Amino acid sequence: MKIESYGISNVGMKRNQNEDSYLINDEICLYMVADGMGGHLGGEYASKLAVGTVEEIVHALRFDPDATQILGVNTEGSSPGHQLRHAIQEASRRIHDQALYDVNLRGMGTTAVAALFISPHLYIANVGDSRAYRLREGKIEQITEDHSLVSEQVKAGMISAADARGHKLKNIITRSVGYQEEVDIDLLDEAVRHGDKYLLCSDGLSNLVDDQEIERILQKYDLREACEKLINSANSRGGDDNITVILLQVDDIA
Repeated sequence: MKIESYGISNVGMKRNQNEDSYLINDEICLYMVADGMGGHLGGEYASKLAVGTVEEIVHALRFDPDATQILGVNTEGSSPGHQLRHAIQEASRRIHDQALYDVNLRGMGTTAVAALFISPHLYIANVGDSRAYRLREGKIEQITEDHSLVSEQVKAGMISAADARGHKLKNIITRSVGYQEEVDIDLLDEAVRHGDKYLLCSDGLSNLVDDQEIERILQKYDLREACEKLINSANSRGGDDNITVILLQVDDIA
């Protein structure tokens, strides 16, 4: 499978530091965005530890025959998606353990949205409000579900999707990697098509740029320029948070 990729992370217009981290590993077709939270140092630490752990675990489980024994997990017969889910679970354990060890990191955690391509499948695991979108035949669709307070209110019919974007409680998430040792992880498995584009992003983008604008940019520009346009679009609307985007295009499924 051939995946074209490009990613950018930007501090935004209001924050002093960037607590987002991202991963692009074209060798194993693994990609991830993590949006950290938790004090002066905790957010950046948590997001970096999450992406590093997921890359380490997925690579080991896929290519090291002794990894399952070393890591103490039984993945025999499990799908790559379950391996991805295990990697995020391990990241949650490590972040939680480190927070218990270091009082300066107490309460830290991170969102996670990770994509693993294994032809002809795409596996996406997510926790929190970092999102995955698919552009197929010119139409954009959010394919992950936000784990946030306002998302629950939208589903309950209490507020509209438009109201959610500007809601004062929009940053309150109901799940995070590392805040507790165990975390509930959503997993999506879908067949990809030639020409599909996927966007992974932190809420620094999705809170400010609506789906129609994202669709227009992805339709019009190549991956690099589209990433730059998305960042600029969020910053032109205030850049309230760190902004991270990864764009992926399926060039060959074989």
